[in-house]
Amino acid sequence: MTVSEACEQSDRVLGAYRHCERVMREQARNFSYGIRLMPPPKRRAMSAVYAFARGVDDIGDGPEPACVRLDLLDRSRRRLTTVQEVLRRRADAGALEGHPVLTALVDAAGRYPIPLEAFDELIDGCEDDIRGADYKTFDDLLRYCQRVAGTIGRLSLGVFGSDGRQRAEGLADSLGVALQLTNILRDLREDRMAGRIYLPAEDLERFGCTLNLDESGRFLDPPWRLNELVGFQAERARAWYAEGLRLLPLLDRRSAACTAAMAGIYRRLLENIAARPAAALNARVSLPTWQKAVVAARALSGVER
Repeated sequence: MTVSEACEQSDRVLGAYRHCERVMREQARNFSYGIRLMPPPKRRAMSAVYAFARGVDDIGDGPEPACVRLDLLDRSRRRLTTVQEVLRRRADAGALEGHPVLTALVDAAGRYPIPLEAFDELIDGCEDDIRGADYKTFDDLLRYCQRVAGTIGRLSLGVFGSDGRQRAEGLADSLGVALQLTNILRDLREDRMAGRIYLPAEDLERFGCTLNLDESGRFLDPPWRLNELVGFQAERARAWYAEGLRLLPLLDRRSAACTAAMAGIYRRLLENIAARPAAALNARVSLPTWQKAVVAARALSGVER
């Protein structure tokens, strides 16, 4: 490779990372606060992981007919195979020109032991969404959470590095489950309006809830029953946070700060939902920007643990 070719390749890769970082800034409103705490090389790698995952997630939630979205997910799976093939052969990533996310992902996975096969599980989870999977028991929901969120924890761990990789992967998986359970509570009404119910049928039966909506989009279940249901789910999520946050001592300072910031934002979101379930059930709950910034600063200083 000539000097000019090497410079061109370097410019292409840096441009690809800039694209991924832009995606992260614009669409990862919660995760970006933690990722900003990473040193630049790891921050770029995390942006590549996030951008690919976001693309998969957007397909799952897209407006296209189910058959089209399933075909697009299959295309994402093939592109992931191409990334793995480029890495295996140590081939020039020029074949990925025009696909900045893939270009960045190849470079990131060449620098860090990112378990790219975890993306296949994420795609499996999105396929479940499109096919309208239902969840009779918490074990059913747990498997879904591990696919769509635990995988992100394991992918991130590839960038972070850790002591005791096997134990760390299990804890990263648990933290991902906690974050996803929080997402499910936050989006309960929005998902129901889209025809999705993620809470296990056994839990709905236990608290006498249907999650049916009236014409204005309000839940028909008695408020006190919904409050008890939300409280039960919040307590379950807290237990998964307690387990997942045992990951922090296994990470270096910056990686621990990144993880603590992301988890801290979602934990505060969970506590807001648990404190005012009626408000959360009628509108999407979020934290103000200043509060997210405070959580990130506390995480960097080691306070948010």
